[in-house]
Amino acid sequence: MPTYPYLTQVVHKAARARPAEPCLIYQDRRTGNARFAERVARLAGAFGGIGVGAGERVALVALNSDRLVESLFATFWAGGVACPLNVRWNVEELAFALNDCGAAVLLVDDVHAPLAAELRDRVPTLRACVHMGDGAAPDGLLAYEDLVELGPVREDAGRSGDDPAYLLYTGGTTGSPKGVLLSHANLVAASTAMLAAGCGTGERYLHAPPLFHVAGVQVMTAHFLGGQGPQVIIPAFEPRALMAAIQEHRVTDVMLVPTMLQMVLGHPDRAAYRLDSIEQIFYGAAPMTQALLRAAMAAMPSVGFVQGYGMTETALTIMLPAWYHTEEGQLRGKMTSIGQPLPTADVVIRDPQGHEVPRGVVGELTVKSPSVMLGYHERPELTAQTVRDGWLHSGDGAYMDDDGFVHLVDRLKDMIITGGENVYSSEVESALTEHAGVAVCAVIGVPDETWGERVHAVVVPAPGALPTAEELIAHCRARLAGFKCPRSVQFVEALPVSAAGKILKTRLRAAHRP
Repeated sequence: MPTYPYLTQVVHKAARARPAEPCLIYQDRRTGNARFAERVARLAGAFGGIGVGAGERVALVALNSDRLVESLFATFWAGGVACPLNVRWNVEELAFALNDCGAAVLLVDDVHAPLAAELRDRVPTLRACVHMGDGAAPDGLLAYEDLVELGPVREDAGRSGDDPAYLLYTGGTTGSPKGVLLSHANLVAASTAMLAAGCGTGERYLHAPPLFHVAGVQVMTAHFLGGQGPQVIIPAFEPRALMAAIQEHRVTDVMLVPTMLQMVLGHPDRAAYRLDSIEQIFYGAAPMTQALLRAAMAAMPSVGFVQGYGMTETALTIMLPAWYHTEEGQLRGKMTSIGQPLPTADVVIRDPQGHEVPRGVVGELTVKSPSVMLGYHERPELTAQTVRDGWLHSGDGAYMDDDGFVHLVDRLKDMIITGGENVYSSEVESALTEHAGVAVCAVIGVPDETWGERVHAVVVPAPGALPTAEELIAHCRARLAGFKCPRSVQFVEALPVSAAGKILKTRLRAAHRP
């Protein structure tokens, strides 16, 4: 039997305590806790039959579904390491990750099944490809439901503690992907701390973020650990699909990155859906402007908002509970922060020499926590650069106030240096989004012969609005020092975003390279 902590514990526990209660809801499929445990154990048995053992990598390229969740836990049950990959990657990117991790098994859904044959040819370590879609399995692919039906019930392999559980790839917004190894203990520690801080989910949680992203993985884990009700799953975020699922299943909790929240708030059909079951909205994964947050709070006054900060390398480590968003809580003046470190995390803001800076001074956010990754897969030098003396260096610029609340100012790499002055893009973006004519924006530094870099804003106008560059620059000048204000403004229909909803500033900057 495994030692504690281990991720499959939640499967055993729920099957014993609440066997008939629903666990997963996906489209017209309902899976109870006991049935979920049986399917996981049988799929793990089938995995064992195709050679999945301790430490073997099982890769998944699929939209969110009940079968994806089953596959993740079956991988742990079989002793393997789950490697869910970005569904927006092309064949080149997927082949790179599969070869990098040495995947033994690949699971694909209907959408990605056409890629399986080419990936199998390009990844020599692959021993089997499994089709987890609803249609007939293409030639050469094993049928998922056949594996579940025929697989022998396998005893839990007992992987736990510091054994790797997930290999998640990160860095798509900043450069070539790198694999982050997270252990059973990493995920359980982060999720337990989330519950201890009073930031757990309620009765019915809906998956909106993709399950190849650490935010989706952690909140899923926390919901299981909290012993709550079913998890409602939609394949991918789309405003109507999200709102329809909330209405049909009376969802109580959902996590939305800012771009998702913006799309829901601005959707012309929002009033047609009954969304009054929602009790909490978790937000994070990307900076949230105060204008958007206050608009959301005004539109949904009975909903609690919970801020979460983390990165793939740390999982969630800092949170701002819902109380600070209430009328009473706002008097504390902490809503502009990302919150306080979770009970198991320690945070220090450091200067470039590694010394702690005084309160209120911007430096690099560093984290020490049992949730900090095992390391980057086969990149020991990068791991040593990132985790020094037990402290993970995040690359995020932040400061801590006198009450221990952390205020994020920008990714250090996104900081703009114009005429020798530091400009944090998030501060300019926050000012811009206070203008009624701005739906969403991104601020970057672009080359400038005079200033080295100039502040450049890329703006998506609000529906029906026609703001001018001069108008937006003047708006910023009324709120910010002159050197922080955009010197140029570009209007676009949409900003490039990752599958997790993060704005891809690398693409915006690339358009201005010589």
